[in-house]
Amino acid sequence: MEALRRWLGYLAMLVVIVASIVAWTALPAVVLLACAALLVLWMAVTRTGRQASAVTWVGLRTLPQRLGASCVIVVGIAGVVGVLVALLALAGGLAETLRGTGNSDTAIVLRGGATAELDSGLSREDATLILQAPGIARDAAGRAIGSAEVVVVTNIPKKSSGTDANVEIRGVGPQAWALRPNLRIVEGRAFEPGLRELVVGKGARDQFIGLEPGATINLNAQQWQIVGVFASGDTHESELIGDAETVASTYRRNGFQSVTVRLASPQAFDALNAALKSDPRLKVDVRTTRDYYTAQSEQLSKVIRIVGIVIASIMAIGAVFGALNTMYAAITSRAREVATLRAIGFGAAPVLVSVVLEAMLLALVGGTLGAAVTWFLFNDYAVSTLGANFSQVVFRFDVSPTLVGTGVRWALAIGLIGGLLPAVRAARLPVTAALRES
Repeated sequence: MEALRRWLGYLAMLVVIVASIVAWTALPAVVLLACAALLVLWMAVTRTGRQASAVTWVGLRTLPQRLGASCVIVVGIAGVVGVLVALLALAGGLAETLRGTGNSDTAIVLRGGATAELDSGLSREDATLILQAPGIARDAAGRAIGSAEVVVVTNIPKKSSGTDANVEIRGVGPQAWALRPNLRIVEGRAFEPGLRELVVGKGARDQFIGLEPGATINLNAQQWQIVGVFASGDTHESELIGDAETVASTYRRNGFQSVTVRLASPQAFDALNAALKSDPRLKVDVRTTRDYYTAQSEQLSKVIRIVGIVIASIMAIGAVFGALNTMYAAITSRAREVATLRAIGFGAAPVLVSVVLEAMLLALVGGTLGAAVTWFLFNDYAVSTLGANFSQVVFRFDVSPTLVGTGVRWALAIGLIGGLLPAVRAARLPVTAALRES
């Protein structure tokens, strides 16, 4: 029974630590800044605050004598913040890339009930009816600016590992360039309709083997030539793009996976949606491309964030105990100093505040170091992962100032928790006992 109570106590302590860190990081930045400003004001204008400032300064001056123990806090918290910021940057970069692919000026039409293009299937008759619907922008010749597209995947080795990965092949119609004006050829030339030619996204070219202009790849036992490289700044850079009819013929497809159209205006979406939903010949779902690609990113980004927070929480618990041990040792080594200060009139509050501030300052150094290293190593670093279409999505880590701030908050929370109990012990330690411990 005693052992059970002890384990329940440990479990309760872990829950309190994690809950405290989460609560601290959930506070708005303005609240934390206000608390910091009030602390500085208190230390500047009150007698007790000035005592706390003096004790803190004395403690910081002795840090070189406790350098090894202090580095335990700094390095441990740097590791926590580094892992947390890296995983959140991974999720944020993926979400940003997918969200940036869509906008409110274009819409994508899929088979009813389909959640991704590879799940969808539209006949040629469906595509014709969709492109004749109201609300679609038209060019100077009166043609609908839309593209009925074939989406398939093929295996191409990754440069990083040499193992095969799914890469998306997108067959597009003749209006694809007008539909997506952000697609621009940066090397080589565009593909010729009717020929087995492809242009490759910059991201795919950088991540996979054999996608340089002039190279050939095998698609369903047919040789296709890479003739150019395009940039788009979105998830399409993960793809290879060719002529829809030729891709469909290669893969023996009689229809399309999706139809993407440019709207006459963002307000025209309702007219297009109503027209397609009311046509008894069609069973389709219509979404703006912004909504579609945002939905594609939500699930995977959420999983990555949860994994990141769980891993960081486990590491944070270890960092808290490391901080506790270090600060307890610091209090023991400074027992005579603390006793002397108490004897000459310093109260318990200045001692408590000084210990907590010392732990939080060390944590701030560790958090800043971890965030800086993560930014240096990973910011704008290109990687690829499996997306909703069961194909690789190339994106870049996004170590934003917001994520750096989140990491620093975690560091301060760990420092606060790790310094609080030793601070209470230091403040409550009788002067005579402190003199004996020294």
